[in-house]
Amino acid sequence: MRGLRSTIVLLVVLVGLGAYIYFVTWKQGENDTGTKQEKLFASLEADKIEDLKVKSESGDVTSVKKEGGGWQVVAPIAVQADESEVSGITTALGQMEIVRVIDEDPADLKEYGLETPRIEIDFKAGGDKDFRRLLIGEKSPTGANLYAKRNDEKRVFLILAFQESALNRSTFDLREKTLIKFDRDKVDGIEVNTGGKTLQLAKDSGEWKLTRPLTARADFGTVEGLVGRIQTVRMKSIVADSPAPGGLKKYGLDTPEVTVNLNLGSARATLLLGGKADETSVYARDASRPAVMTVESALANDLKKGTDDYRPKNLFEFRAHNATRVEITRSGQTVVFERIKGQGDNPQDKWRRVSPNAADVDKDKTDSTLAKIADLRATSFVESTAKTGLPSPVLTAFVKFDDGKKEERVSFGRNDNDVYAARPGESGAAKIDAADFTDVTTALDELSK
Repeated sequence: MRGLRSTIVLLVVLVGLGAYIYFVTWKQGENDTGTKQEKLFASLEADKIEDLKVKSESGDVTSVKKEGGGWQVVAPIAVQADESEVSGITTALGQMEIVRVIDEDPADLKEYGLETPRIEIDFKAGGDKDFRRLLIGEKSPTGANLYAKRNDEKRVFLILAFQESALNRSTFDLREKTLIKFDRDKVDGIEVNTGGKTLQLAKDSGEWKLTRPLTARADFGTVEGLVGRIQTVRMKSIVADSPAPGGLKKYGLDTPEVTVNLNLGSARATLLLGGKADETSVYARDASRPAVMTVESALANDLKKGTDDYRPKNLFEFRAHNATRVEITRSGQTVVFERIKGQGDNPQDKWRRVSPNAADVDKDKTDSTLAKIADLRATSFVESTAKTGLPSPVLTAFVKFDDGKKEERVSFGRNDNDVYAARPGESGAAKIDAADFTDVTTALDELSK
């Protein structure tokens, strides 16, 4: 029994010693050489690389070349390359260091995964006559490093494992993945057809307007956000580079669910979205090229927004600090206020009631009242002014601002407890918070005394 105990104790000690040697001594051997690490490709400058051939773990073999200052995929397809993806590879090659040499003359490359390397990178830099080569095998036992070989050398060495993500790139990874290309600055019209409905927006003097199915101002930021969304969306995959005639039907692209036309002066770019590819993707096409791609389904949802989503919620564009003249009409009477510019070394503007009963008015009260008016916002929209009280407004505000260069008019109507507002030339009406409108009329009553 005592002998059995001694044997067990010895086994425990041996296991502990083995674990120490493996996890501590081996790990130190991988990473803590105590000497400066050797550059994998001495004197290589990443931006001097002009030719790349990448064989990924998936089996894809992709050739890319620098042409005219930019990268192009030249095989197995001819398309523009993804500059950031290619730059990731060239940067890694330029910075890569040998962590430690494992075997100067290996008898069997199979144990390192280098008999058939998982990843192969061939490249030429300016001035190179022949391709230089990096072969990458399996991870080391600790997982911190990768076994690798350089050019036609026999020796096997270690490189840091985190670099695999930059090097192990498929053909799809390396190609440019922009869904549709256009010059954003030239976009002056947008047409979105979805579910049998058409929404149109047009840019006029730098401002966006809704033109169909109704006429109204459009929120500049929202529309520009839509343009940016379309411009930056990236394909998730390519399903077919050149589908057979009639082959679009199975993707729902023969009769697209969403069609987006971007007017670019005399040119046009068209994006088509079809049926679901999976739970998070839909099929898509740039009408100018045959390829069928997939994109995130969230894009289709964004493009199905209604007109209300594009209308600005603020009723007025002026602000209290830039208003110069305000005319308030109620019950057939109009009260006019004008800003009087201050004079002298320390000028202070003031407000004056011009009519009726001309007199100076309290500047702080006037600014506060104007701020309340400027802050009125739509909570929703209705298509018609029927049952809004707007045919006989209870209040109309006419404001000049930006030194009189701009002006706007908004009328307000009541129907029971609801308050609505409308601007000339715009379809329908906006519903606003009745309590906010009451605050405005109360402030105006105080100011008009």
